[in-house]
Amino acid sequence: MAIGTVKRIGILTGGGDCAGLNAVISSIVRAGGPMGYEFVGILKGWEGILDPPMLKPLDVKNVRGISHVGGTMLRTTNHGRFAAKIGEGGASRIPDEILHSVARNMQANDIDALIVIGGDGTLSGAHQLMELTGMKVVGVPKTIDNDLDGTDRSFGFSSAVEIVREELNRVHTTAASHDRVMFVETMGRHAGWIALYGGLAGGANAILLPEFPFEPADLADFLRNRVKEGKLSSVIVVAEGAHVGGALSTKKTKVDGEAQLGGAAERLMAAVENCAPNEFEMRTVVLGHTQRGGSPNAEDHILARAYGVAAIDAVHAGEFGCMVSFRHGKMTAVSIAQAVGKLKLVTPDDPVYSAAKKIGLYMGGKG
Repeated sequence: MAIGTVKRIGILTGGGDCAGLNAVISSIVRAGGPMGYEFVGILKGWEGILDPPMLKPLDVKNVRGISHVGGTMLRTTNHGRFAAKIGEGGASRIPDEILHSVARNMQANDIDALIVIGGDGTLSGAHQLMELTGMKVVGVPKTIDNDLDGTDRSFGFSSAVEIVREELNRVHTTAASHDRVMFVETMGRHAGWIALYGGLAGGANAILLPEFPFEPADLADFLRNRVKEGKLSSVIVVAEGAHVGGALSTKKTKVDGEAQLGGAAERLMAAVENCAPNEFEMRTVVLGHTQRGGSPNAEDHILARAYGVAAIDAVHAGEFGCMVSFRHGKMTAVSIAQAVGKLKLVTPDDPVYSAAKKIGLYMGGKG
């Protein structure tokens, strides 16, 4: 039976969508029902537990058949009144009244605990809620960027990488047909894991990440040398957060103060053209939200299932204030405070990054 005073559990998905969210929701409900718990879905992330609440009862019947479907049945948002992160590592204090309104609405709707499925920003908000109100929360890591330091792997990442790999296969053939340099822009604001793994799996010739500076002139030299070797086409993967000319490529600043990124591929193509006028025929491809959409692949489906079960097990064990985590091949838990303390970034000694450099890819950086 349900443990202690916890009987009715709220589930919310916050931040950007990704493949595997519905599999987590389904597994929580299917595993938790026989343990004596009731569930309520909170719609539109944290907005759904603020005023006015947007709630939906969850049971085995209405989660049946959703686990293979992309996106989230609860819908989500990555902005609103509960923004707790701005920029790289920047924290934003949520007003106390907003946090207290969550606690009031939980109590008014007999919600004893929350399972919060989200990334750095969503879980940072959960941490502030717990600190101020003492609400019972268990976190589940969700980010296609794979940049939460508290876990080895977040669900959604593998599916995003697979989409990049598939699209690069298509880009290669058209690049070769026209002797073109193709700049393919992937997601990755501060961490370049998607670009790194997707680029290496998809046979990119250069991969440019937010973590490593580079000079467009050096990239132009790399492309010249490829032409001298008879390699007349090239595919360049660039993460949206790569610093082109020492700066981020932004579209606008959102209401919550965080810049909306975009245009890294176009900006890089222009910089190479400036260094090497009329030397290369170049085009850009922006993969954008295709990396978030669609059904989870096998790895993400399995991982999401395991995360859902781990989350309800953590609730049952009374391990509140923790985020379930996949470490060294096992499910475990870390404190939410530790999980959101810093981002997990690509480093020079990462074996995948090192392998890419050693087989001749241009990766920026030094040495």
